[in-house]
Amino acid sequence: MTTDADQDLQSAKLRVEELRAQISYHDYRYHVLDDPEVGDDEYDELMQELRALEETYSQLIVPDSPTQRVGAEPVAAFGIVEHTVPLLSLGNAFNEEELRAWHKRAAGLAETESFAMVCEPKIDGLAVALEYREGSFAVGSTRGDGRRGENITQNLRTITSIPQRVSGAGLPGRFEVRGEVFMTKAGFERMNEQRADNSEPLFANPRNSAAGAVRQLDPRVTAERPLDCFIYALGWSQDGSAPASHHQTMKWLGELGFQVNPDAKRYGDIGKVWEHCQSWIERRDALDYEIDGVVVKVDDLSLHERLGAAGREPRWAIAFKFPPTQRTTKLLDIRVNVGRTGSINPYAVLEPVNIAGVTVTNATLHNEDDIKRKGVRIGDTVIVQRAGDVIPQVVGPVISKRTGKEKAFRPKRVCPSCKTKLVREEGEAMRYCPNGACPAQALGLLTHFVSRGAMDIDGVGEQLAASMLSAELVKDVADLYFLTEEQLLTLERLAEKSARNVLSAIAESRSRPLDRLLFGLGIRHVGSETAALLAERFGDIDAIAAADAETLADVPGIGPIVAESVHEYFARKQTKQLIEKLRKGGVRLEAERTAPVDGPLTGQTFVISGTLAAFSRPEAEARIKSLGGSTSSSVTKSTDFLIAGESPGSKLAKAEKYGIAILSDDEFMALLAKHGAG
Repeated sequence: MTTDADQDLQSAKLRVEELRAQISYHDYRYHVLDDPEVGDDEYDELMQELRALEETYSQLIVPDSPTQRVGAEPVAAFGIVEHTVPLLSLGNAFNEEELRAWHKRAAGLAETESFAMVCEPKIDGLAVALEYREGSFAVGSTRGDGRRGENITQNLRTITSIPQRVSGAGLPGRFEVRGEVFMTKAGFERMNEQRADNSEPLFANPRNSAAGAVRQLDPRVTAERPLDCFIYALGWSQDGSAPASHHQTMKWLGELGFQVNPDAKRYGDIGKVWEHCQSWIERRDALDYEIDGVVVKVDDLSLHERLGAAGREPRWAIAFKFPPTQRTTKLLDIRVNVGRTGSINPYAVLEPVNIAGVTVTNATLHNEDDIKRKGVRIGDTVIVQRAGDVIPQVVGPVISKRTGKEKAFRPKRVCPSCKTKLVREEGEAMRYCPNGACPAQALGLLTHFVSRGAMDIDGVGEQLAASMLSAELVKDVADLYFLTEEQLLTLERLAEKSARNVLSAIAESRSRPLDRLLFGLGIRHVGSETAALLAERFGDIDAIAAADAETLADVPGIGPIVAESVHEYFARKQTKQLIEKLRKGGVRLEAERTAPVDGPLTGQTFVISGTLAAFSRPEAEARIKSLGGSTSSSVTKSTDFLIAGESPGSKLAKAEKYGIAILSDDEFMALLAKHGAG
C-alpha cells in the first residue's frame, strides 16, 4: 500500500528530475553558448528549489546533480585545462535573514564566535583562472564545469589589464589568480554605436558581450572588444609564501601588478556587512560596469580550509544578490499552450511594459494552482518581475487597483490544439491532453527527441521539426529514420549540403544508448535519471514494455507513480507500433551489457555520504565496482556499508537507525588497500 510519505517522495523525485533538466539546459546556454534564456534570478530560484528538495530528501542527491557541480562542460575546440583547485560557484543570499543564516553556519562550523569578512562588488562577467610561471602569464582558462575549463590564453593576452609579467616580494614560482572579465558600460555603448554605424546587429548586454568576446576562436576578434579584468582571489601557489588573510592577499596581488577592485571593504560584524550590501543597491548604477550583488568572504584563509565546501559551493563565501527589477502592468488575458507531454501550460498576456530596457508582453504562470495561489484575475493590475535578464513572471495582483470588472481564470476543459477532453489526475498540478497524436504535442516531442540530452540529432531544431511535420514528412519520431535526401530537399531553405548533414546526424543517432532513447520518447515522469535506471535494470526496451507496473515499481528509485506511467505508455497500441518502426529503422533498442565483476565485495552494497579525502564520489564508486561491489545513492535496509566522509549529513543517521555498518574515510581506504584497489 502506497503511503503519503511514498507519494511525497515520488512527487519530490519527479520535481527534482525536472529541475535538474532545466538547470542543465540553462547551464549549457549560459556557460557554453553565452546565450542565456533566463536571468540569474530565475536560475537562482530553480537552484534554491532543487537544493531545498535535496536537503529534505537526501536520498535523491546524486553526484552529477547541478547542486554538486559548477557550470557546464568546456568546449573541446579551445583545448581543455584541468584546474589544480576547482573553481567553485557561490551560494546566494537574497535577504538579511539568509545572509545572517550563512554567517551563523560558518561560525558554528569554524567553532568561533566572530570572524572578519571582506565585501566586494559581484561583477557580472566571466570567471577566469590565470596561471603564472616564474612571473610570466602562462595559461588562462574559463571556469568550465569547475574542474576543467577552456584554454583561452591567447584571447586573455589581448586584455591590457591582465599583466603579462609580474614581480615583487614573495613571488611564488608557480601560482594562479582568479578574476572576472567584464566589459565596461561605456565600452559596451561605444561598441554598439560602431555596430549600428556598420549596420551590424547590436549586442544585448555587457555580460554576454564580454563572455562571447573571450570565447572567440580568433584572438583578433577578442582584441577589438573593450574588455577589462579584476582579480578577486589567489587560487593556489607553489614555492612561495602568501599572506594569511584574503584582505592582505588582495593588497599583495595589487602590489604585484594585478588590478584588484578598489571597492573591497573589510568588516568584523555581520550587521555592518548587511548595511554595506544594502548601500550598493542604490550605488550600483554609479559604477561603469555591471554588478548583480556583493560577494562576502571570510577573511581568515585558514578558516577557508576548515570550512571547506558543500557540493559546488564554498562555505566560506556567499553572494548577496540584488532584488530583481519589478514593474506593474495590466493582465489582459490568460492563455495556454500545450507541452510535449500534453501538459497544459498557462501564461499571462500583458499590456506592454518596459522592464530594465526590455518590452515585456508575456509572462510565466506555472499552472492552475499557481494562479489560484497568487489570486490573479484577468484584468488585474499585476506586479511583473523580470527574473534576471530574460524571462518575466507574474508575482501577484495589486488588490488596491481592482475595479470589480476583473474575471477569474477558467481552466480549459478541452485541448486547444486537438479538442480532446483534458484530464487532471489526483495530486497533479497540471491538466493534460491524453491524445498521443495531438499536433501540438508532436512538435514538442519531436524537438525533445532530437535534443542534446536525448538522441542529439544535430541540425534538426524546432524550425526544421515544424517544417517536417507541416509537410507530413514525419508523423512520429520513428519517421526520422526513413527520411531521404529527396524528401528533405522539398523543404524550403534546406540546401543539399544541409540535407546530407541532417541525414548523417540521424544515422549517427541510431547507436545512442538505450537510456537516451527512453528519455527522448518523452514518457511522462521519465527524466534522464529514471531512463538510466530502467535501461540498467531491464537491458532492452522489450523487457521494459513487457514489465507490469508492480515489477517496474520494484526498481529502486522508480516508485508507483512513475511505474504506472511507464506501464501505461508501453501498453498503448501506438507505442507498440512506434517501437517496431524504430526497430525497422535500425535504432538500437538494447543497453550495453558489461559482464559483472566477481570480486571480494560481490553482493555488498555501499552508500557514500559526505566528502572523501582521497577520491571524488565517482572515483570511489568505480573502485568499489572494480572489486565486485555495488553502489547506491540512498540508504535502505538492504545497504551493507555506509562510507562516512566529511559532513555526511542525514544518511549517517539513517544508517545508524538501520544498524548498517559504517566505515570512516580511513577504514574505507584500508579496505581498498587490502584488496589492491587503494
